[in-house]
Amino acid sequence: MQTISRGSSGPDVRVVQSLLNRIGYNAGPVDGIFGSGTYQAVTAFQTNNSLVPDGIVGPATWAVLDRLLRGYDTYTVRPGDTLYQIARAYYTSVDAIITANPGIDPNVIMVGQRLVIPYGIDVVTLDVAPTYEIVQRQIEGLKARYPFLETGSIGRSVMGRELYYIRLGTGPREVSYNASHHANESITTPVLMKFAENYAKAYAAQGSIQGYDIRELYNLTSIYLVPLVNPDGVDLVAYWPNYDDPAFANAARLNRTGLPLPSVWKANIRGVDLNLNYPADWEKEKEEELEQGITGPAPRDYGGEAPLSEPESRAMADFTRAHNFRIVIAYHTQGEVIYWQFKDYAPPVALTIANQFAAITGYAVEAGTPEAAYAGYKDWFLQEFRRPGYTFEAGRGVNPIPLSQLPSIYQENEGALLLGAVV
Repeated sequence: MQTISRGSSGPDVRVVQSLLNRIGYNAGPVDGIFGSGTYQAVTAFQTNNSLVPDGIVGPATWAVLDRLLRGYDTYTVRPGDTLYQIARAYYTSVDAIITANPGIDPNVIMVGQRLVIPYGIDVVTLDVAPTYEIVQRQIEGLKARYPFLETGSIGRSVMGRELYYIRLGTGPREVSYNASHHANESITTPVLMKFAENYAKAYAAQGSIQGYDIRELYNLTSIYLVPLVNPDGVDLVAYWPNYDDPAFANAARLNRTGLPLPSVWKANIRGVDLNLNYPADWEKEKEEELEQGITGPAPRDYGGEAPLSEPESRAMADFTRAHNFRIVIAYHTQGEVIYWQFKDYAPPVALTIANQFAAITGYAVEAGTPEAAYAGYKDWFLQEFRRPGYTFEAGRGVNPIPLSQLPSIYQENEGALLLGAVV
């Protein structure tokens, strides 16, 4: 995380604002601008946590904030402690502590015993734009709070970052949803992350979501989420123009459009559009690029030197081939439309399911984009497996979609994510 103070701006400021507001400090609007309200909230937080109240969020303050952002702490039991007392001190519940510590006897805790204690706040919020570090922290926090989750990596990005997955459920049916193939469409990442948190929370409470019994669904279907396919590109957009790493500054020089980088950058850090890098008529895509004068790395629309030339798209293809996915959904923005076809490869049932998704989301259903499109993940899945595969274009307006739309995008899509696990 970057050191931030009055006058700073960007995703790290937004993270701090969101957290401080949730734990009772009034940091003002979650707008990513470190103004006087945020300064006052930071200094109050520092004072209450025995930190130097200088209003600068540096390593010492981040270390305290980090525990809260991960959503849990570790606690060593002291003489006289009870789970109720510990839960009250952390503004959480005994049930949450029991969930995070499988096998614990709530009536017998031993002095010196170390416990994972979830805080009484959610890990994933819908007012913060994702970065690699944010997603990494959220996954660690969810795994600690809900040990029954399976988390791992399907590979690494160009910059060596993990391409994380989360598995919800243990059932034999397999489906997969992914987000953020495109760097400036990362508003879709917290949709999948929040779905993971709500699903895990409902499972732990033996509850339901929108009428779905989550315990029953957990045993029926394994839902694999890949929430951040393009972590390097997402950070390139999120931190623009304030880069600490020269790799980002070098990549940003590929933007010769004269437009702000976030409005045009879809590619990975090497300037390859990952959703044009799959072996689904990739050669035709390359012909279209040449007709448009695109001959090398660029902010968007360059499909690479060869199909699957990029580690991110290779990892997605290998991950998909290693499973038996009945359905995949690739989340993009924008337009509120569901695409379900590629060269007549989709089975007849795919349109029926697309219409069911549309009834839940309110999105339109179209076979394909108005212009010819090739080499996307959904296209490749349909070609390779002849099973239902979809591109969901969420949100309205111009990319990057304003974060103010994120709560409504989540509400529109939660039911579709559940439906995909049972159709």
